[in-house]
Parts: sequence; C-alpha cells; structure tokens
Amino acid sequence: MSAEASVRDETKAEGRAVSLGLIVAVVLVAANLRATLTGVGPLLPAIEQGSGLSPQWGGLLTTLPLLTFAATSPLVGRISHRLGTSRLLVLSLIVLAAGTVLRSLPSVAFLFIGTVVLSAAIACGNVLLPAVIRRSVPGPRIGAVSAVYVTVMGLVAAVSSGVSVPLAQVLPGGWRTSLAWGAVLIVLALAVWIPRLRGDTAQAGPAGPRGATPWRSWLAWQVSLFMGLQSLAFYVTIAWLPSILVHQGVSAAEAGWMLFFYQVVGLVSSGFLPLLTRGRHDQRWAAVAASASNAAGFVVLLVSPELALLSCVLLGLGGGACLVLALTFQSHRAGSTAQAPALAGMAQSIGYLVAAAGPLLLGILHDRTGGWTVPLIVVICLCVPMVAAGFGAGRDVQIKDPHSS
Repeated sequence: MSAEASVRDETKAEGRAVSLGLIVAVVLVAANLRATLTGVGPLLPAIEQGSGLSPQWGGLLTTLPLLTFAATSPLVGRISHRLGTSRLLVLSLIVLAAGTVLRSLPSVAFLFIGTVVLSAAIACGNVLLPAVIRRSVPGPRIGAVSAVYVTVMGLVAAVSSGVSVPLAQVLPGGWRTSLAWGAVLIVLALAVWIPRLRGDTAQAGPAGPRGATPWRSWLAWQVSLFMGLQSLAFYVTIAWLPSILVHQGVSAAEAGWMLFFYQVVGLVSSGFLPLLTRGRHDQRWAAVAASASNAAGFVVLLVSPELALLSCVLLGLGGGACLVLALTFQSHRAGSTAQAPALAGMAQSIGYLVAAAGPLLLGILHDRTGGWTVPLIVVICLCVPMVAAGFGAGRDVQIKDPHSS
C-alpha cells in the first residue's frame, strides 16, 4: 500500500459516521466471544464428576481454548484477506454454532473436539473485530467503540457464569444442556451479519496488500505481552476462582455468583474507562493502574480470603480496564488499516499462548502443593511484567508499516 493510498484510507475512515447497524453487528459478534467459555468454570466440578475427568484433564479443558486461539489467530488475517472480513465472520459464527452443539453431546471426545472447534471460531472473531473497528470507525472513536463491545462481551460472559449452574440444575441433560444455551446468541448474530454480506463486500472493493506481521517491532511485542498477561489473569480467574472459593468453604452456586459479580465490576470498569481517558492518546498510566489493580486483587485473595468480595472488586476493575486497553492497542498501534489484522493476529497468537499457561500451571501447582498459596504467588509475580508491557504499549506511537513508504 502506498503512502498516498494509506492517507486516503485513513481520511475516508475519519469522515465516516459510526452507524447503528455497525454497532449492533459488532456487539452481537462480541456477545458470542466468551459466553460459551465462561460457563465452564462454575460447571467444572459437575463436568469432572459426570464425565470422570481428573483435575488435570479439567485444567486442560479450560486451557484448550487458549491453545486453540494461539494456533488459529495467525491464520485469520490471511484467510480474511482472501474471503473478506464479513464472509469469514459469518463462516466463523456457523462453525461456532456447530462446535457448541458438538460439545454438548454425550461423549468425552465430543466435549474436547467441540471445545476446539468453537474456540477456533471464537479466535476469528477475536482477531477480526479490532480490524473491523479500525477499518470502519474514525480514530477518535476507536476506544469508545472498543469499550462498547468489550462491555457487552463481559455482560454476556458474566450472565453465562452466573446462570450455568442453575440452568444445569433445572434443564434436562444437566451440565451438557447448560453448555449449549449460547447457541441462541449465535443465531441472532447470524441474522444480522448475513444481510450485511453484500453491502460490506461492495464497500470493501478489491483486496489490497496484506499487512505484514510486525515480528521485529518491540512495540508489537509489548502489545502482545500485555494482551497475553492480562488474558492470563482473566482466564485464571474465570477457571479457578470458583474452585478457590469452594476450597475456602463457599458453595458452588455462591462461587458462581461471585464470578458473576467479578465480571459485573469488570463491565463497569470497561464502560467508564473511555470517559476517564477521553482525549488522552498516551495511555501508559491507565495500563499501569489497571495492572496494579489486578495484582492487588490476587494479593487480597491470598492474604485475606475472607475479603473475597474486595478481591473480586479489584480484579474486576483491573481486568475490565486491561481488556479494553489491550484491544484498543491492537487498533491504535497499527500503522495502517492493512496492518491492523496482522497486529491483532500477532498479539492474540502470542498473547493467548502466554495466557494458556495460566490455568494449566495453576492446576498443576495446586495438585502438587495441595493448596492455592503457591499458585496465587506465581500469578502475583506475573503482574509485574504486565505493568511493564502496559507502560510500553500505552505510548502514543504507531508501528511503522513497510507498505506505507
């Protein structure tokens, strides 16, 4: 892409208004990016008991989506360049529906295969949404639109965490049926995206050069590490907070609602962050404060387990802000529209590979030590490089795109 073409592309984006139809379409995809995952944590004791899985295999079940994200994310930019963003989003939603149904079938093999299939579909949405926003949203509004879809994603994820155990108790089929309720949201998203196929294809025009993955950029690595470490903190909390609380004497249903509360606080944090950072292109200190809040939440959970509610508040405040920042960095730090999916693919591939170690590592450490002290200390220590990566990724600079010169 020439410098003149890049400038024309960015100027065109600045002149477009953010349509309600685009917001609805983005929000409905976002609603499907966590709902099928966050219900697993509260259901994990029932899944292990009903399927005969050991705690190690249960840990693998919660880690498998992250490994799939890491393997799939680098391929999304190349596939979307050939198929088009809207076509790939629709295809990924169809695959997500198939994987969700497959996972709920009565077989341990289907449980794991379905998890891989639906996770690959979610990885497509994870990578494509920042690219859609960079292409379709004026620069000053990227943070606000990112916050909207993160808030909706978190709201649906929180509801999934809170209702998964009650649904399993009342629905025929128990936890298997509870795992499949998110298929309703997928149908709604397809109903909105299928009519957009023709318009989006016509608007996009012929495909331009595909952005190169910025492997040699230190800024890209900082964006990727921040993405990974904040994701690690989130998925550790989603996977093991209910088990930690049950270990401390809380009932399984109450632990599920504590996880719901944590995510509600995250929604508040992600919703208010754009208001607090409005007009500020330098987001270093916001990333530092959010990362420090995560660390403080794990410290409280370690030293004062009776203050679990405070821990959920701190983790939610830090986690919600960190996720918005991580996704905003993937849009803002790209040097061009063409580079946005390449940066998002790199950030999410490296990021989820880092994050994948979290739930599995904590499960192993818990089994070896018989408690949660050592696992929590490890997570607290990992918050230190998260602070450093967030400080670097929050700088008001962009990655140089080799196609722009």
